[in-house]
Amino acid sequence: MKKILVIDDLPENVFMLQDRLEHEGYEVITAYNGSTGIEKALSELPDLILLDVMMPDITGIEVCRRLVNDPVTKNIPIILVTAKSGADDTKEGLEAGAFDYIKKPFNRTELLARVKSALKLSEAHKLLLEAEKRDTFMATVVTANHKIKQPLTLLSLSSAAIKRELEKDEISKDLILKRMNYIDIAIKEITDVLNQLNEIRTPILSKYTSNIKMVKLDEDNQDENKGVIE
Repeated sequence: MKKILVIDDLPENVFMLQDRLEHEGYEVITAYNGSTGIEKALSELPDLILLDVMMPDITGIEVCRRLVNDPVTKNIPIILVTAKSGADDTKEGLEAGAFDYIKKPFNRTELLARVKSALKLSEAHKLLLEAEKRDTFMATVVTANHKIKQPLTLLSLSSAAIKRELEKDEISKDLILKRMNYIDIAIKEITDVLNQLNEIRTPILSKYTSNIKMVKLDEDNQDENKGVIE
């Protein structure tokens, strides 16, 4: 069931919208001022917001602007409900980030048509975000596998070399120290990759193969360490 938040300071307007929307099978959450509306938008994360423009505490335009600029609510479509009919008023609302607007008084057919249109946008945003999350996850796995494979190989080879040396009657301390140095280098490479992945806030994907992507990392440390290994 789609969830719609109605924000309006007039109870009769809230009741009318709630009655029509619930009749169509939507779950309706209500708020009677801008401050409460913002709080409920953040806590309830509705699929759509119907927002009155003229409110005494915070105007609908300002509420819209705050919600659009908040990363938690920025993808929730907002329909402004307004009695104003001027082009400048409409422009102000759309520039604040509103998806659409409905002029009062509005009829049932127009209301439902605009609500359905906005909900389609909301659903499309959610599908896009899910796809981006899957792509980023897969790219992270590919990146970790690609970047860590070489140091893991170095760890394996160094470990095997040390075991072979320890089986000899005469053990070369220099050889063991050399292999231990390789192990330290490999551990540092793996740690650097994991730290870089952990610090990423906005992943940038780069092409790995024709249909596989990687997360772009800072290559300076990696290239420097490869020079040491070689």
